[in-house]
Amino acid sequence: MTRRFVPALLLWLAFVGACIAVAAQTRFTTDLSAFLPEAPNEEQRVLVEQLRDGMVSRLLLVGIEGGDAGQRAQLSRGLAQRLRTDAAFGMVANGEPVHRERDQALLFTHRYLLSPATATERFTTAGLQQAIGESVDLLASPLGMLTKALLPRDPTGELMQLLERLDGGARPATREGVWASRDGRRALLLAQTRASGSDLDRQQAAISTLRSAFAAEAAKLPAGADLKLLISGAPAFAVDSRATIESEVTRLALVSTAIIVALLLFIYRSPTALVLGLLPVVSGALAGVAAVSLGFGMVHGVTLGFGTTLIGEAVDYAIYLFVQSGTRGGRDTFWPTIRLGVLTSICGFGALMFSGFPGLAQLGLYSIAGLVAAALTTRFILPQLLPAGFAIRDVTPLGVRLRGLAAAVRKLRWPLIALACAAGGVVYAQRDRLWNHELAALSPVPPAAQALDLALRTDVGAPDVRYMVVVRAADAEAALQAAEAASDRLQPLVESGAIGGFESPSLYLPSRARQLERKAALPDAAELRARLPEATHGLPLPATRLEPFVDDVAAARERAPLTRADLDGTSFAIAVDSLLMRQGERWTALLPLRAPTTGAHPSEIDTAAVRHALEGAPGSDALFIDMKGESDRLYAGYFREALQLSLAGVLGIVALLGATLRSARRVIRVLLPLAASVLVVVAGLLLAGVALTILHLVGLLLIVAVGSNYALFFDGKGDGDGPPPGTLASMLFANLTTVAGFGVLAFSSVPVLQAIGGTVGPGALLALLFAATLARPSCPAAGAPER
Repeated sequence: MTRRFVPALLLWLAFVGACIAVAAQTRFTTDLSAFLPEAPNEEQRVLVEQLRDGMVSRLLLVGIEGGDAGQRAQLSRGLAQRLRTDAAFGMVANGEPVHRERDQALLFTHRYLLSPATATERFTTAGLQQAIGESVDLLASPLGMLTKALLPRDPTGELMQLLERLDGGARPATREGVWASRDGRRALLLAQTRASGSDLDRQQAAISTLRSAFAAEAAKLPAGADLKLLISGAPAFAVDSRATIESEVTRLALVSTAIIVALLLFIYRSPTALVLGLLPVVSGALAGVAAVSLGFGMVHGVTLGFGTTLIGEAVDYAIYLFVQSGTRGGRDTFWPTIRLGVLTSICGFGALMFSGFPGLAQLGLYSIAGLVAAALTTRFILPQLLPAGFAIRDVTPLGVRLRGLAAAVRKLRWPLIALACAAGGVVYAQRDRLWNHELAALSPVPPAAQALDLALRTDVGAPDVRYMVVVRAADAEAALQAAEAASDRLQPLVESGAIGGFESPSLYLPSRARQLERKAALPDAAELRARLPEATHGLPLPATRLEPFVDDVAAARERAPLTRADLDGTSFAIAVDSLLMRQGERWTALLPLRAPTTGAHPSEIDTAAVRHALEGAPGSDALFIDMKGESDRLYAGYFREALQLSLAGVLGIVALLGATLRSARRVIRVLLPLAASVLVVVAGLLLAGVALTILHLVGLLLIVAVGSNYALFFDGKGDGDGPPPGTLASMLFANLTTVAGFGVLAFSSVPVLQAIGGTVGPGALLALLFAATLARPSCPAAGAPER
């Protein structure tokens, strides 16, 4: 170790220590909303908020299978009772009439302030005559008994108006007093967690509580009942996805590390070389984590999983150093080429750092920081740490045989060119289905779980929350008024069949202004008493029997407007809290829409009619959001951006090669193997029925980054027969470690990791093959990259 090396070693140790300190404080997350845009528009902001903290992010769908109907119902009641007393859950519903008495009492007491029918015209003589006549007609209907009992106090049918309006949605079937699936084989529950969708630790704890409560209640039943718990919904998806990503990242990192370590031991036959060879990898990984942590405040699990594959490329640098350390010129023979390869990688991944898609920017920053740190460690630290007389086993004989193999492979140039051309034809022919523009393609939720969610959601009648109207305001009162303005525009669409119905917090808690307006519409006792004789003329209901009605209207005129606190203990409190929420300094009201079940277009919402109806709604800046459509548009927009940035990165690589090699012919020779590899990989994916996602695009960039080293070595200085034997051997070993590092990701169940592994694994192998074939060896020439 020379004295000149001591400052470099101390600087490296300080850098590694600082990276470890940053990594120890880093927050790691698997929340896929971290891959949503940093600066969304209004619609995208609503989408992000709903994914992180909206109603859909906190709703669990629960099913109970097995046993008989009685056992399922008993378990449903016991489970619901336990969960209702647990602070982790804000709402639990299974069809039991838990809130029925309080709901009915609140509706009846405040019916005139809650009913949308309360208006001045309704209490005129003509209005009263029509309303009372309709109530009398109901006496002959199945609701006659309820109507008859309420007639003296509610002759205008306000309570029936409310029940009809509030019961407009789909309701699940009932078996043994609890909700059940349509075929009766499954009991159903809905549970809403208090934790936000982004608080996965509390969501996981709530789900664990649910499972424990189920086990405790199931233990009370006969041993042969064999009951099974089913849990679905966004919280379950998020928790399961985090567990899957964490386990996959750990498992694949261990597998790839084990394979690479075994390969390196086989190559080096030296534990010392193995330990030293991993120093660039560790340095690069720490640098990547620290850079992303400092730049973004957290590191996503997908980024970390992608980063673990850095071992597949970063270890290449040490292989080149060790294999050629005993050759004449040592590091000087390979470092200029490696340096140019690193710069091409920086050009490719650097473009991603300008993306407004945080996930891509994280991947770009991680790659650049990791590769630069690994390269610098190899260049300036490893050579000084090598023991005196260090040498690994002689691989020259292998390199000589590889020279003969490379010469034989070059005879396949035209067949391989034909293969690349055929691949290009496949890509062109299937260009219309080349890319998958749906965000769901990145979802780690397996198809079986999605099918279960659809089945439970259909059975329980829960809204899929795909379509909703969103209004914002400075306070709760203004938000309710805006929701009412939007509701007034939506109700005609329900009557015309354009939508099946909608929810609104104003249905359960009208704004104070609307309640005061309805109060003002109520006549005083004397005036109402004077109108009733004429209004009941000819009806089998004399005005003298309606004195309780006069008293209730008088009491309603004196009653204070309904507040949120008045809803406590009722199911309406749960509904209002789900649909009206404070977010930051503003309040948001949600109006989920239901599709019609009948008509010309069943199960479809007329989105054009909804948008037209909401245009110019007074005082509401109402937004109509198609959650799936918006997420797909969001993804498509950032995919286009990523594609443009990738093309910019490729242009940067071309410019860099042109400036360095100073020969158009040599630039073409270097780029041809990369282009051929990319075409063959893309064609293979298409023929396998895989449409490319944004992560496949990252994988294609990696092929260019890895393959550029091979192409540069084959194009660089040689003796006329190609690279020296030591360089050929080191390229083969480096390729094997790269394929091992990235290839294992192809077996991941996480789509984003699988996409990268299935692209880079075969791509790296093809890049070496095409480089040996198309990047023809040249004698020493001017313009070769020098040290």
